[in-house]
Amino acid sequence: MIKKLHINCTGLYKIFKVSDLEVVALRGVDLDIGYGELISIVGASGSGKSTLLNILAGYESPSAGDVQVGNFDLLGINQKEAVEYRKSEVGFVWQQTGKNLVPYLDIYSNIELPMMASDLSKKERSSRVDSLIDFLNLNSISSRLPENISGGEQQVSAIAVALANQPPLLLADEPTGELDDETSTMVLEKMRYVNENYGTTVVIVTHDPKIEDHVNRSIGMRDGKVVKEVLRKKKKKSEFVVIDSFGGVQIPQEILSKSKIESKASLTSDKSKISLNKIISKNKK
Repeated sequence: MIKKLHINCTGLYKIFKVSDLEVVALRGVDLDIGYGELISIVGASGSGKSTLLNILAGYESPSAGDVQVGNFDLLGINQKEAVEYRKSEVGFVWQQTGKNLVPYLDIYSNIELPMMASDLSKKERSSRVDSLIDFLNLNSISSRLPENISGGEQQVSAIAVALANQPPLLLADEPTGELDDETSTMVLEKMRYVNENYGTTVVIVTHDPKIEDHVNRSIGMRDGKVVKEVLRKKKKKSEFVVIDSFGGVQIPQEILSKSKIESKASLTSDKSKISLNKIISKNKK
């Protein structure tokens, strides 16, 4: 049960124009995320997950629907409001290190850089940088350039940069995509540490379903729609299909394959239960 909504998407569409063609990247996405949640959005390439994340980050505008993040309405946001949104509400971690860190600045200066546009004094900036370095255990590398630290250290440094202005929302696009399993686990545990200690809402987009083991809730996407939800409490995992605002539901392929249901089926309902039944054609006499 979500106590207070941080992110609310309803009937969200995104259409890209490519030459004379229109590509529908999001098809009526409904999604609620509460304050302080740690979730992943999982899907294959082309599922719409990165498009959704870019909308939540304020980098893309939705074509239709409603999307509210905190006090910001991202459907009607103007350029000035978008700048304020990205400065105060959201921090972003990219898969590519070159987008996260300035190569000619040391890690300390990279973390301080986003604060330069704020009203913080030099003393306040130094205090906040020192706090983030201690919090994420970056003391041993703070004076190094990005090229002189490991991939995992670069991503943890990127988390510190994203948290520089103390945003309530942290978004990460494939943050472990270029890392080995051991380093990926370390980076994901740092994100959990941020979530648990700062109360930051953390949303991780990935193609890797194993990340479900590191979050409390996982959203599955396919063909521009939210198709399933996985809830994890301690060692127990529960998986659900998602019914969108139009009453649509996508049935997992493995269930369809086992039932041998193809293009049509009949529905029966009994109070809280809905059954999907294969239609058996009668032989003509």
